[in-house]
Amino acid sequence: MKYIDYYKVLGVERNATLAEIKQAYRKLAHKYHPDVSTHTEGEEKFKEIAEAYATLKDPAKRAEYDKLGVHPSGEEFVTPHNWQETFHEGNSSFDDVDLADFISAFTGRAHARSGPRKGQDYEVPVHITLEQAYHGAEMEMTLPLPEYDAQGLPHRKQQTFKIRIPKGASDGQRLRVLGKGEPGINGGKSGDLYLAMSIQPHPLYRVNHKNLSIDLPLAPWEAVLGTKVNVPTLGGKVGLNIPPGVTNMTKLRLAGRGLPSPDGKMGDLFVICQIDVPKVVTEKERKLFEQLATESHFNPRIALAAGAK
Repeated sequence: MKYIDYYKVLGVERNATLAEIKQAYRKLAHKYHPDVSTHTEGEEKFKEIAEAYATLKDPAKRAEYDKLGVHPSGEEFVTPHNWQETFHEGNSSFDDVDLADFISAFTGRAHARSGPRKGQDYEVPVHITLEQAYHGAEMEMTLPLPEYDAQGLPHRKQQTFKIRIPKGASDGQRLRVLGKGEPGINGGKSGDLYLAMSIQPHPLYRVNHKNLSIDLPLAPWEAVLGTKVNVPTLGGKVGLNIPPGVTNMTKLRLAGRGLPSPDGKMGDLFVICQIDVPKVVTEKERKLFEQLATESHFNPRIALAAGAK
């Protein structure tokens, strides 16, 4: 079986007292219970916490566990012959957790203080498009947010509300929605809901803070002769002059065509020239290329030839 460091799971030292273990369990149970947690792996985390607590709260089981020594988490090791009978290997340890301890993780919060207490804040990820970050947007969200019944026990309730994505929202930015977190205790204010912005990948643009970059395919003759092309930007198409003789991977800058900052300043859009060649040509086109190959004195490998001498 794989070794699990129960002390590390609960976040306590190996010499922790029973009171410290109970306090750590109650705190983590309240945080990761599936009916409350907004974490994507809340249920698995809660099972792990319950298993650790069921072992460490029992002096006999804790003593047997301590005899195993300390191993890296996840390491395969051979258990003593009576380990499975003692620890119910492979079974859920929910039944080994005192109901009173479990309930106190929630109801204890209501009676710990007689005065008002502010509810906890919650944080959830929100995925937005690059266009929403550029223009700003309003969007409607429905989230299964936790709330408590009259007995102080948790359950989830679908709540729908509108949020405003500000113009210039950035990847990793946290937006605060007042009063949408955990309900307050004894008349205390509700906690707040924090929305962690995550900008989805875009098919055209790459994001670097407030600057954007885009690949611009060019035909060989456009690169040689120069041309004017329309470049798509988040604010609409913009004409761009391609100078004659541009080379592959040349970077051209469109100032102020990137993403906005909260202070109103705009990032830049960098256009990366990508010289492309036709994969299929007509007979007439082939003859023109053959004629060019005959007439041209251009040698792109002259540096290689010079270096080989």
